[in-house]
Amino acid sequence: MSESLSDVMEKRRAVLTQLRERRKLQEKLRKARSGKPEFLRYLSWRFWKFERREYWRKPKGIDNKMRLQLKGYPPIVKSGYGTDSELRGLHPSGLEPVVVSNAKELEALDPARHIVYIASTVGLRKRLELVRIAREKGFKVANAGAV
Repeated sequence: MSESLSDVMEKRRAVLTQLRERRKLQEKLRKARSGKPEFLRYLSWRFWKFERREYWRKPKGIDNKMRLQLKGYPPIVKSGYGTDSELRGLHPSGLEPVVVSNAKELEALDPARHIVYIASTVGLRKRLELVRIAREKGFKVANAGAV
């Protein structure tokens, strides 16, 4: 039995609205991330050993110009730079990341809403099986690599 034209068009509209919403979310994510400054470690621009270690460390010296937030020094991390709560923790694709260690956990997830990371404790044989099952169900696997 073939579906009526109105049913097909209704399904198509639902899929298209879902895609539009995801695109809006991705655009919002991109704008939110592009507006933030790059938080530099103090003196990373001066010393090679700090330049290699680009992770953030709060300046704590008594006379530290960056801690005092003086003009001409990079900004320090503050709560005002935080991401919106609706965007926080999302993958750049706009999907929610979920760590999965077996096929049973995939059953409770929705491919339109979740992106899958396979746990690091899963061995190669089970990993290959999990990747195959996830792709069959329509999930994106973020850490599949060359598997």
